[in-house]
Amino acid sequence: MNKKLSVLIVDDSLLIRKQLRSILEKLEIKVLGDAKDATEAIQLYRQLKPDFVTMDITLDKIDGIEAVKRIKKIDPEAKIIMVTSYGQEEKVFKSIKAGAKSYLLKPIIVEKLVSILDKLFPEYMERRVRKENNERAEAKRASKFTTLKNSDE
Repeated sequence: MNKKLSVLIVDDSLLIRKQLRSILEKLEIKVLGDAKDATEAIQLYRQLKPDFVTMDITLDKIDGIEAVKRIKKIDPEAKIIMVTSYGQEEKVFKSIKAGAKSYLLKPIIVEKLVSILDKLFPEYMERRVRKENNERAEAKRASKFTTLKNSDE
């Protein structure tokens, strides 16, 4: 798996969609699109075929739980992470039962998201960690070289 992971973000809050986009892009995940409601999400999922979806539980008209069921009918292998606030335990349980793989609480904690992605896509996350380690090692070597170069002058 050498390509970037791809995601569809679904949330009725523009602020949360922007926040998730920013977090995911920093994790080098390609945001294929975002949707403000379930109808748009289902249509975009069919069109874009992302590696995973972040799905708000509480959406207008059709809720996130029903959206999970409909996406799973399109693609039984769909990986969906529910995004919710505290006090939604019953809905989280129903969404997992409907086929969601995990859930994330608002406000979003990056480490929790990374942990979920690590479980869903271990090979991607391994590659990302290796890349980060290589970048750190390279920066350390460059720093030593700069220090040595400066001490020679």
